[in-house]
Amino acid sequence: MGYMKAYPIELRKRVLDAVDSGVGTQKRIAEIFEVSVIWIQKLLHKRRQTGSIEPLPRTQGRKPAFNQTQLQELDTLLEQRCDMTLTEIQQHFKGRVSCSHQAVANAISRLGWCYKKNRYMRLNKAEKM
Repeated sequence: MGYMKAYPIELRKRVLDAVDSGVGTQKRIAEIFEVSVIWIQKLLHKRRQTGSIEPLPRTQGRKPAFNQTQLQELDTLLEQRCDMTLTEIQQHFKGRVSCSHQAVANAISRLGWCYKKNRYMRLNKAEKM
C-alpha cells in the first residue's frame, strides 16, 4: 500500500499567492490547481498557526527495535559468538531492547547474517538459499 506524496512547496506557494491576491474563490483556485478546497483551508490554517507551509515529515511505520549502535553491537556479538540463539541474543540486550524473537531475527537479517546449521553466517550474495 503506497502513500500519497505531499504537494511540492512550489505548488503550495502558487496556491497561497493566488489566494492572497484574490484571483478567485477558494473553490475556483482549487479547480485551477487541481487540489481540494479542504487542502487549501488546511494550508491557510497551517500558515496562520506555524508560519510555515512545509509538509510534515513522514513518520508512518513501526520504529526498528534496534538503534544504530545496538545494531553494531549485535554485529560484533555475532562475529564473536555465531552460535547464539535468538533467546540468548534477547537476553544479552535485556533492559535495553524490548522486542520479540522476530524483531531480533529481522535485525540480524538487516545486518546481512543468516542462520545455517546451528550458527549465523554472513550472507553470500552469490550463494542461493
